[in-house]
Amino acid sequence: MPRRLRSVDVEFTETAPLRLVFAAEVSAAPEDLYRALADDVPGWPGWFTAVTAARPTAGGAGREVRLKGGFVISETIMAAEPGKRYAYRADRTNAPGMRALLEEWRLTPAGTGTRVRWTFAADGSAPFRLALRLARPGMGRSFRDAVRNLDRRLTGSAA
Repeated sequence: MPRRLRSVDVEFTETAPLRLVFAAEVSAAPEDLYRALADDVPGWPGWFTAVTAARPTAGGAGREVRLKGGFVISETIMAAEPGKRYAYRADRTNAPGMRALLEEWRLTPAGTGTRVRWTFAADGSAPFRLALRLARPGMGRSFRDAVRNLDRRLTGSAA
C-alpha cells in the first residue's frame, strides 16, 4: 500500500541524512539532456534500465515512476530549469522504510558536452539507510549506464 512521505524542499539535497551523489560527463548538450529528463518522461525506460514505466501527472507538475522490483513512486517536480536542473520529490511510495526522497539532476556545460550530477537525497529507517549505503556501488553503476545510454540515444554514437 502506498504511503505518504515527508514533504521536503529542494534544499533537502544539502541537508538529507543520506546523500548519494554521482557524476559523469557526456557528449550531448545540456539542453538535449534536459529535454530527455523533463519533457520525455515516458522515454525514461528506454535509457534508465531501473525504470520500467514513467508518465507525467498533474498536467506535467508530477510524475509516476515504476521501478524494477515493483516499486512505485508518485512525485512532484520541484525544480525545472531548462538546460540546468531538474529535481523531483517523492510524495507517495510502496518502498519500505523510506520517509523522504528528493532527486536532483544538475547539468553543467563541459567542453562541447555536459557534466551530469545526480543527487539522491533520502531519509528513512535505519535499515533503509543501511540498504542504500550498501547499494551505493550498484546505484553508481546504474547511473553511469543510464547516462551513457541516454548520451548514445541523443548523439547517435556507439561510444
